[in-house]
Amino acid sequence: MAIIPCGSTSVAQWGIRPQLIIRSYTPSRSITCQYGLNNKMSFLASPTCFFSRNSLHLLSYTGQSQTSSRRRGARFIVRADSDYYSVLGVSKNASKSEIKSAYRKLARSYHPDVNKEPGAEQKFKEISNAYEVLSDDEKRSLYDKYGEAGLKGAGMGMGDFSNPFDIFEQLFEGMQGGFDMRGRGSRSRAVDGQDEYYNLVLNFKEAVFGVEKEIEITRLESCGTCNGSGAKPGTKPTTCSTCGGQGQVVSAARTPLGVFQQVMTCSSCGGTGESSTPCNACSGDGRVRRTKRISLKVPAGVDSGSRLRVRSEGNAGRRGGSPGDLFVVIEVIPDPVLKRDDTNILYTCKVSYIDAILGTTIKVPTVDGKVDLKIPSGTQPNTTLVMSKKGVPVLNKSNMRGDQLVRVQVEIPKRLSGEERKLIEELADLSKGKTASSRR
Repeated sequence: MAIIPCGSTSVAQWGIRPQLIIRSYTPSRSITCQYGLNNKMSFLASPTCFFSRNSLHLLSYTGQSQTSSRRRGARFIVRADSDYYSVLGVSKNASKSEIKSAYRKLARSYHPDVNKEPGAEQKFKEISNAYEVLSDDEKRSLYDKYGEAGLKGAGMGMGDFSNPFDIFEQLFEGMQGGFDMRGRGSRSRAVDGQDEYYNLVLNFKEAVFGVEKEIEITRLESCGTCNGSGAKPGTKPTTCSTCGGQGQVVSAARTPLGVFQQVMTCSSCGGTGESSTPCNACSGDGRVRRTKRISLKVPAGVDSGSRLRVRSEGNAGRRGGSPGDLFVVIEVIPDPVLKRDDTNILYTCKVSYIDAILGTTIKVPTVDGKVDLKIPSGTQPNTTLVMSKKGVPVLNKSNMRGDQLVRVQVEIPKRLSGEERKLIEELADLSKGKTASSRR
């Protein structure tokens, strides 16, 4: 029995990564498999091969036809996914120092914290994977002989590479050169605190003219016992046994199409890569919930739905992260008389038909108090009169105000006394007389 691993080989156009295993051989059939550019490996095929007779048509044959591939001496080629030497831009005879120098140069250029172009992160991962293989003598030897198939045959499955950001950190430790070493993949990454929200109810005039309120909020603050570290005072953190200090765990499932992996934040250490005895005061979170009273100045002109932002008054961050913000959401109680329309205030008044005819002055309620409003003689029903600058101040521009718009409704009496009717009839006769005179 002969078992020969030929694993991470693939045919790019179908995205298939088969694993070829030879369990036994029959001397009458021989196939030559070529990996990469110059490496070849001959092995004896048998009916127990992973490939069925019908699946071989997916590969690229160097014979005359599919029929000839079943004859003795037929050859097929399986090419590696990528050339790690080309990825790093070095020759196959490059020394370790040349490989490291090439990696440093490319990693600086394509690190996602520096290069925001689409595809930069994927390129950074490819560079890191290539460096991880070529910087290791054993992995490089297998790769030189068998390509990626050799890596998989040695127990390194497809995608089983270290965290590329960890590789970057280890190589650039002590020489960051302006890089944010707390970026993605770093176990010491700070986590910013979440925002807090508070609902504030105001009456109509408070919203119009603004008000200063003292509110009480509950939020997460940095633990004073452990200074926000989450560890019990006097203890030292250790490497997390679940993720081995990576801060991430990988679950893999092998399918006929290849190995599918999922990377998740380690639930044991929360992605820090370290475990420690939790602080008794904060239970290891590094933060405790406390109540605080703060003074809040509400500007003039706010309305229902307005949000006020108070910076750094939200929940505290973790591992040195910035605190969140406090957002105060305004809700205004409507006024039963005055209605608001943006910066204008709407009001409806009623006058008798006599006042509408003769004109009058009435008292009108405004946000500034009662104000005299002159009703001109001959005012028609539903006329709108404008009271300039009696509306709502423009938000953040308190020297500018809207208007109050007064709609005039003329009341027509449904019942008249005998004397009133007599006078109105006399007025009607006078009106008819004027009309007849004007027609002559």
